[in-house]
Amino acid sequence: MLEDLIRRNRSIRRFDQSRAVSTETLRALVDLARLSPSAANKQPLKYLLSNTPEKNALIFEQLAWAGYLPDWPGPVEGERPAAYIMILGDCAISESIDCDHGIAAQSILLGAVERGLGGCILGSVKRTEVRAALHIPEQYRIMLVIALGYPVEQVTIEPLEPEGSVKYWRDSEAVHHVPKRALDDIILEL
Repeated sequence: MLEDLIRRNRSIRRFDQSRAVSTETLRALVDLARLSPSAANKQPLKYLLSNTPEKNALIFEQLAWAGYLPDWPGPVEGERPAAYIMILGDCAISESIDCDHGIAAQSILLGAVERGLGGCILGSVKRTEVRAALHIPEQYRIMLVIALGYPVEQVTIEPLEPEGSVKYWRDSEAVHHVPKRALDDIILEL
């Protein structure tokens, strides 16, 4: 059921690095993105797939992992992603990407959750460095990186208290807590 997939789709930042994610799985996830809506049906997105330790290491070094956890530099060796999907905007097709990359990322993550994987959308990317490391031509704008793998962390949704903070946190058992606003707090009665 879609609601169940959405509720299980959390930003996972710690993975079982020893469990591989196949190229076939990555291609199937990108196929879900391919079938998703695109502004003016321009379909300007391209995808770079990574599931080898060497390429994964190049990508990992160019990412920032959790802004609200300043003392946590990201997953340690053994808990790093087993795969990545980098979403690129092909400027030869369209200079304006609109919101296509967000739609594509959500489709990829829902497909990942359905397959027992977890993922995290990362927008904090050292774009110049990753472009150089992976030899990405200038024609492609680096939009997002999606980290993927088999989750080894528990993420729970917490109610956001009035005047409370939206900042996520980890408790003493390393459970990741994510505050969410109540439905009535986000629907305007105008």
